[in-house]
Amino acid sequence: MRNTSIIINHAALAHNLNAIKNTLNPHHPAKVLAMVKADAYGHGIAHTLLGLKDADAFGVACMSEALAVQSTCNALGMKKPIILIEGVFSEVEWLIALEHGFGCVIHGKEQLEFAIKHPASQGSLTNTIWLKYNTGMNRLGFDKQGAIDAAKALHKNGYQLILTSHFACADEPNSLITDKQITLFKELLDTLCNTVDDKIQASLCNSAGIISQPNCHYDWVRTGIMLYGSSPFAHITADELGLKPAMTLTTSVMAIQRLNKGDTVSYGALWAAKRSSRIGIISCGYGDGYPRVVAGAWVGVVVDGQVIRTPIVGRVAMDIMMIDLTDIATADIGTSIVLWGMKDAPSIDEIAACAGTIGYEVMCRTTTRPHRVVTF
Repeated sequence: MRNTSIIINHAALAHNLNAIKNTLNPHHPAKVLAMVKADAYGHGIAHTLLGLKDADAFGVACMSEALAVQSTCNALGMKKPIILIEGVFSEVEWLIALEHGFGCVIHGKEQLEFAIKHPASQGSLTNTIWLKYNTGMNRLGFDKQGAIDAAKALHKNGYQLILTSHFACADEPNSLITDKQITLFKELLDTLCNTVDDKIQASLCNSAGIISQPNCHYDWVRTGIMLYGSSPFAHITADELGLKPAMTLTTSVMAIQRLNKGDTVSYGALWAAKRSSRIGIISCGYGDGYPRVVAGAWVGVVVDGQVIRTPIVGRVAMDIMMIDLTDIATADIGTSIVLWGMKDAPSIDEIAACAGTIGYEVMCRTTTRPHRVVTF
C-alpha cells in the first residue's frame, strides 16, 4: 500500500489556539473566531475541529463549508457558532442561514436586502450581523456612508452588529496602510456607537494583526494560519511565535537507483550527478500536494530515531520525487521520510519559501490522496 500520510496533531492545534489566547488582553479578552475555511486550510474539517474545540466560533467562506462544519460538530457532540465570512451568495442561501442559525457577514447591498426582507428572529445566531467596512483592502465591504446606512437599517430591524474589516498589510512592519485602516475603523466604530447603538461590537485583527496590533483586538479576533502552526510573517518564524506544526507530511523510500557521475534523473534531466550517487525514490509528489517547483528544498530521513537532512534532486513529479541518499548508507527501501512538520525536518513555511509562495497555499494544496491520521 502506498504509505504517504498526513498526520494531524490535535495537541498542536490546541496548543496553538491557547498560544493565541495568551496574546489577548487578559482584562478584556477577545473571543476567537477559528478559521476553518478551505477544508481547515487543507488539514480536513473532519480531522481538525476536535483539536479546536475551545475556539469561540468557527469561520468559513461559503455555505457548503458551513454545512460541513455543522455536520462534523453534530457528529462530535459540539455546538459552536458558525460564521460565513463572505456572507451568502443568494437569497436562497440567506434562508438556509436562517434555518441553520449561521452567523453572516454582510458586505453589500444585495445581502442587506435579504436580511431586511427575511429578518432573523431574536436570539438566533443569524440575528448578529458582521457588518463589513472597506477600510482599504478594496475587495469586499461598504464605504463609510454605506456602512452607516446599513448599520441604521439593520439596527432598525432588530439586528445586533459586529463591525468588521480586514487588514491588507498587517504582516508588514510599520505599514502606513495599516495605520490608515486602523484610523478609519476606529472613526466609524465611534460614529456607529454614538449614533446607532452603543453596544456594537468590533472585529479587525487576523492572525498577523493579533501579533502586530495588540491594541486592536476589540471583541473578536479572527485567526487562521497560526492555528495550524505556520507564521503569518516573512520575518518571524512559527517557532518564534511559540507555535507547533499541526500537519506532518510523511512517506517512505519505495526504490533505490544508483547513478554514475553525469547521469540525470526525472523529467527534463535538470539534475545531474556530480559523483557516483545513491538516489532514493519516494512516494510523494504534486498529486499529493507537494509543490512541483522547489529550489533548495530538502527532506528529513529518519534513521535510528534521528532526522537527517538531505536534498531533493531532479524535478518533482505527480506521484514521486527523488532524494540524495549517497551519504546516508543505512537508508534503504522502507525508510521513513518527513517532508515537513516534524522537529529537525523542514517546516511548511520553509518549503513554501523554496516554492516561492506562502504556507497558506502549501497547506491548501494538499490533496485527499495522502492517508490522514489523527494524533492526540
